[in-house]
Amino acid sequence: MRALETLPKAHLHLHFTGSMRTSTLLELAEAHGVRLPAALSGQHMLNLSPDARGWFRFQRLYDAARSCVRTAEDMRRIVLEAAADDAAEGSRWLELQVDPTSYAVHVGGITPALEIVLDAAREATALTGTAVAVVVAASRIRHPLDARTLARLAARHAGDGPGAVVGFGLSNDERRGSTADFAAAFDIARRAGLASVPHSGELLGPAHVREALATLHPDRLGHGVRCAEDPDLLRRVADAGVALEVCPASNVSLGVYGDLGSVPLRRLLEAGATVALGADDPLLFGPRLVAQYRSAREDHGLDDAALAGLAKASITASRAPAAVKRALHAEVDDWLSAAPDGAGGLTGAAAT
Repeated sequence: MRALETLPKAHLHLHFTGSMRTSTLLELAEAHGVRLPAALSGQHMLNLSPDARGWFRFQRLYDAARSCVRTAEDMRRIVLEAAADDAAEGSRWLELQVDPTSYAVHVGGITPALEIVLDAAREATALTGTAVAVVVAASRIRHPLDARTLARLAARHAGDGPGAVVGFGLSNDERRGSTADFAAAFDIARRAGLASVPHSGELLGPAHVREALATLHPDRLGHGVRCAEDPDLLRRVADAGVALEVCPASNVSLGVYGDLGSVPLRRLLEAGATVALGADDPLLFGPRLVAQYRSAREDHGLDDAALAGLAKASITASRAPAAVKRALHAEVDDWLSAAPDGAGGLTGAAAT
């Protein structure tokens, strides 16, 4: 089998704070005098219930981690390390999701907070070779007018390359707020050419996905995995080319599925859906990007050709420039045409 770390891929579902290394979190906590919950002292998969109580525990841990990010240098470090970690796992294009509101109090406002992340994304691209773009995400637990403010900010920094804003999202508990109330913010982002990438279809089922399709007109759905429960909806999503950012480890950690083998990855693929695997919040859920591909291989029986197809789908669904997509697709073809690891005693790279 070919090494999954060398499979070129795009990473489309990774949150800013949730991307943090455990070692970095512990160092920042010590530097800022923050006492962390014991569950954050090591990187491992949480086991939460798929209800409000489970989400509350997840949010409490996430907020504790976020409270350790207090300076511009802290923010830059997170971006640089996220890019380095992705580069080590074969990710050539990363769309890092951030809500600048969460860090604005420490750096003088939402505009400086976003600009710090964008500057760091450009630096990380140059240092690691993994191109880093940004998705600005509003929160369902804040007022929809706040989302409009973020959409206007995202629009001012819209672009199509590293260090630019390429998408606009909506995160936090799907059970909170009304999806339709955020439509105006997504209209602002869409007019600026940004991808519409709201979370939907993980904690709630097909009805929530239908509402997101009708009101937010997504290009991709953060998660969207529960489309598999409704064949007609899944067919509609596949036919429309709405990509699904499937994050198996977080699905299991949040109790949506009992184990990795129960995530309906094959059902989504067999229906023709565009699937881009993501790590979501590895700080809390443990496995990073390559582990999601390894689960596809080991828990769902996907061969190297199917894994290459997943990688190509992630690239296609990204907001990378067309020339970058073509180059990355060619690199995936090269990975697949190389000899598998162990063939003739040589790795694929050595055999060529």
